[in-house]
Amino acid sequence: MEHYRSDAAIALNLPFSEAVIVGDLLFLSGQLGNRPGTPKLVAGGIAAEARQAMDNIGAVLAANGSSFDRVVKCTIMLADIADWPAFNAVYVSYFKPPYPARSAFATAGLALGARVEVECIAHR
Repeated sequence: MEHYRSDAAIALNLPFSEAVIVGDLLFLSGQLGNRPGTPKLVAGGIAAEARQAMDNIGAVLAANGSSFDRVVKCTIMLADIADWPAFNAVYVSYFKPPYPARSAFATAGLALGARVEVECIAHR
């Protein structure tokens, strides 16, 4: 088992790995819509946060020899389930059919006051 932490994540001194590699699988921690290396969310609401969260996922995938076409499962956490359509519009732009398996649910709150958090499992 290997652990991956980017320099940006190390700078934030957070107590988790961005990904854990077990065999040929990457288990990615949830990503928010913050710019890498900062605890600040991007401005612009759910669509902007969703795009940044997905870009953050893409960076972790790439750093570990994977990509969006190798994602097998995503879990989406939304601060407000009413944001589902706006999130979905961004999400589908990162994948081609057939889409990965996916779960989504609303939460009582997310870190940093985020609107969305996305975690994925991918094949290397």
